[in-house]
Amino acid sequence: MSALAAAARVLRREGARAAALRVVRRIETRLDPAGPGLGLPDADVADSAELDLALPAHRPERGTPLTIGWVVAPPSAGSGGHTTLFRMIEAVEAAGHRCVVLLDERHGADPRDRERVIRDWWPRVRAEVRDARAGDWGVDAAVASSWETAHVLASRGREPMRRLYFVQDFEPWFHPRGAAYALAEDTYRFGFRTIALGEAVAEALRREIGIAPDVTPFGCDTAVYRPLPGARREGVVAYARPGVPRRGWELARLALARFHELRPDVPIHVYGERVRDLPFPATLHGRLAPADLNALYARCVAGLAMSFTNISLVAEEMIAAGVVPVVADSPSARADLPGDAAAWARATPAGLARALAAAVERPDRDAHALRIASTARSEWTTAQADVLRILEDEVCGPSAAELDGAALATAGAS
Repeated sequence: MSALAAAARVLRREGARAAALRVVRRIETRLDPAGPGLGLPDADVADSAELDLALPAHRPERGTPLTIGWVVAPPSAGSGGHTTLFRMIEAVEAAGHRCVVLLDERHGADPRDRERVIRDWWPRVRAEVRDARAGDWGVDAAVASSWETAHVLASRGREPMRRLYFVQDFEPWFHPRGAAYALAEDTYRFGFRTIALGEAVAEALRREIGIAPDVTPFGCDTAVYRPLPGARREGVVAYARPGVPRRGWELARLALARFHELRPDVPIHVYGERVRDLPFPATLHGRLAPADLNALYARCVAGLAMSFTNISLVAEEMIAAGVVPVVADSPSARADLPGDAAAWARATPAGLARALAAAVERPDRDAHALRIASTARSEWTTAQADVLRILEDEVCGPSAAELDGAALATAGAS
């Protein structure tokens, strides 16, 4: 009876949604005493203080086709992080190497369903898809793609191989200070060769961990994201990812409500996860394929590009499409979004709403859309070339040209 009374109090005070979320969290805790926030089975947890990982006795000759494993969390349709990673896989395959996607499958899903998502959403990836827990990997090198997969690589990838880590964000920041934060942070001490996407992540790794990663820049798929002729821009747009704190949807929702008060005549569009009970009128688009998202951008003047860790790819894609991204101002965001195309705003409902209003009230907004689109970064070719070079160097050793360059630099320094 006391539990029922407590549930009734929560229902009265916080509403049905909050009460339901509490029930879900309690069920999760009972089913998984380790807690849903850890997200990693005990058997997969590695420890930098005890790692002793085998390396191959010999390096293959440069030019030999290699087999590269990519340890990947099962992707959801259209996932931005997976899209970036799969671009790297495409480049490695195009260079003549064989790739294997090693799925970090912890939930018993049918592997065929997981592979179907990859084939449907990333059809240019030819890699074989396997379960990372299904025995010997048979690869020359393996690349972790998140903190959980770094633990899987360290704990499951025990055969001799080279090990790398493609880091798209400083992932301890995804969690409160606690167990998951510590385990995520420890992955950067595993000794894998680390490739940081963008200067903000590289600086976090230098400052927080004390390692010197390889660094490669962001790109943008400007073949997809571009202004469309004859488009009529009048709305604003936001990406909804509720339940992922770094994406700031809860703040975006408040900002859009405030914006509607300022400009009730301007249409609001929301895409991504389906959301309910919005306190303002909006057109909900759900998940969109890239071409459909670009068509939506063509109808919008500005959009919220929220991320409280590494800069969101959404910001650069909006710029390429001629949409002014409103971005919460921070030194890390500015580190990887150069130029003056973005509208930097204080991370408050009013600050973000006023930046949206200023963008839609520009008298030259159509011409401005074309100007900012012309400043977008180019394709992902630099990052793809960097990742391919780093992989080949790690497996085969530095090329003769790199050794000559290093020798010249040493001689010049002396």
